[in-house]
Amino acid sequence: MLEKVPTKEDIENLIGSPAIEAWSDLISFVESNYNFDPVWDDGGKYSVWEVKYRRSGKTLCAFYAKDGYFTVLIVFGKAEREKFDLARGDFSSEVVELYDNTHQYHDGKWLWVNVSDISLVEDVKRLIMIKKKLKKA
Repeated sequence: MLEKVPTKEDIENLIGSPAIEAWSDLISFVESNYNFDPVWDDGGKYSVWEVKYRRSGKTLCAFYAKDGYFTVLIVFGKAEREKFDLARGDFSSEVVELYDNTHQYHDGKWLWVNVSDISLVEDVKRLIMIKKKLKKA
């Protein structure tokens, strides 16, 4: 766990201004629609910083801040893969191709979505909503 959580300015300086809009939109979406706690850490071999949204030992998704972009990790088990297959027409060809080319592990598909601008934000939100329904208002 990090001693000091990076500021929005720290993150923007790393990922860049085209990506910070997407980062802010997705972080706001997760924090306003799910009761998961952000857990910040250094990114290890994947990035400079990571923030995982966790509750009761389960991770909803993780964000990895990198130089010029960030990556969102969402792990789909069997039920989520079935939901994605039913809704694949709702996703961009880029996300469908990423999904189809992602290796199937014993514990699911680990979708690593690279985000450098706002173009994939709605797809990422839909992926997160497949993982976990929105909380009731």
